[in-house]
Amino acid sequence: MSSSKATYSHLTKRGANPGRGSTGDRNMNTNNDYSINLSVQQVLSLWVQGTTLQHFTEMWYWVFLWCLFSSLLVHGAMGLLMLVMLQRHKRGRLITLVLVSLGFLASLAGGVITSAAVAGVYRVAGKDMAPLQALVFGVGQTTLSVLISFSRILATL
Repeated sequence: MSSSKATYSHLTKRGANPGRGSTGDRNMNTNNDYSINLSVQQVLSLWVQGTTLQHFTEMWYWVFLWCLFSSLLVHGAMGLLMLVMLQRHKRGRLITLVLVSLGFLASLAGGVITSAAVAGVYRVAGKDMAPLQALVFGVGQTTLSVLISFSRILATL
């Protein structure tokens, strides 16, 4: 009996972090409260557990996924258009595949960097991000990419 009481009291003391002070308690609470909403279903439904995105990883992931999905939509539509327009060309399918793949990979790399920049600014400012803001930033990145691609701004540099 006494051995089970000793084990129980040992576990209780260990769980209470005796002697660590406020710093140990704060770190332990932060680790326990650090639940990140990284489900694709949650992102697409704009549902988040605490109504705001608080952590850098969470903000980056949500903005990046919206950028990814909107970019997939744009590149998929343009790929279908290219297939229809180049169906009689000798190497039309290959040209379509190469151009759509390279365009998507370039926008994917840009999306990773700009999503991290947006999340970093929010995190440094100490602000939380609403799920709808993540949608606006992600789709906005794709929209700006399309507008810059179709404009002649880059040709003037």
